[in-house]
Amino acid sequence: MEKCHLIVDSCCDLPAELFDREDVTLLKFPYIMEGETLDDDLFQSTTPSDFYGKIREGAEPSTAQLSVPQLKAAFETAADAGIPTVYLSFSSGLSGSYDVAMLVRDEVLAAHPGFELYVVDTKLASVAEGILVYEALRQMDNGLTAEELAQWAEEARYFVDCEFMVEDLDALRRGGRIPASVAVAGAALDVKPLLSIDTEGKLQLVGVARGRKKGIRALAECFAKNVDADMQPPFAVLGDADCPKDMHRLKDLISKEDPGTIFIESSIGPVIGSHVGAGMLAVVFWGSDKREKLSVADRIARRVKGDR
Repeated sequence: MEKCHLIVDSCCDLPAELFDREDVTLLKFPYIMEGETLDDDLFQSTTPSDFYGKIREGAEPSTAQLSVPQLKAAFETAADAGIPTVYLSFSSGLSGSYDVAMLVRDEVLAAHPGFELYVVDTKLASVAEGILVYEALRQMDNGLTAEELAQWAEEARYFVDCEFMVEDLDALRRGGRIPASVAVAGAALDVKPLLSIDTEGKLQLVGVARGRKKGIRALAECFAKNVDADMQPPFAVLGDADCPKDMHRLKDLISKEDPGTIFIESSIGPVIGSHVGAGMLAVVFWGSDKREKLSVADRIARRVKGDR
């Protein structure tokens, strides 16, 4: 019998074939394109070029949270099977779906006393969430129980390092993911914004680059400077929003520094793509503990809030 069942969501932006297994359930976030509500199925029913082509032509897709019926169906199916289950959720800093999942979890556990169901806020998004999910699959295959896997994820999420470049910040501004003032400043400077994800699972602007070529080099340098030196061979997840030539250039730059680096290449899916627009490029890897990089003021604030 399975020791653990894993539920993941499509905001992890990993290749769909990774989830073609009985012990994994994929929850598909909805998005709305040109008045039609569709499922983010990791590009099984459309292609990156079709989706981002519409954005380049002026389409402005929007997104929605996972619904209560979606979450309830997944959790109750797991409860009926009696297999301890972990759900690795898209960042609460960018979506309300985690909060909804917690409410549904409490309802399901009340109806199924003794069932093990753990909901983990990954505090990550897109391929940054994806690298955590990818490693969680490996840890599950290595025999971690559901409780152990949840505990592992709650610690491991702080060791995921990432940096990504977007064409501009307007799509993120429209979706409320960054302040309007930051978007306006970025447009005025005519630069390529470089972003990351902080310890609360929110986006943060970490730099700018004058043009895409310099931005790609900045991503490669971020990997070289911050990747976990003890991980051999080095491992990186690369994600692109319909700019495969740029992803191959990034891969080449990283490989020149360390030819042994192992890569997973993936497309940024429709839900994340609705907010970042065409042209996003990301590099994700295992690095040092992000909590150690907090300023003194932020560390004090976390202590006041009761966070570790």
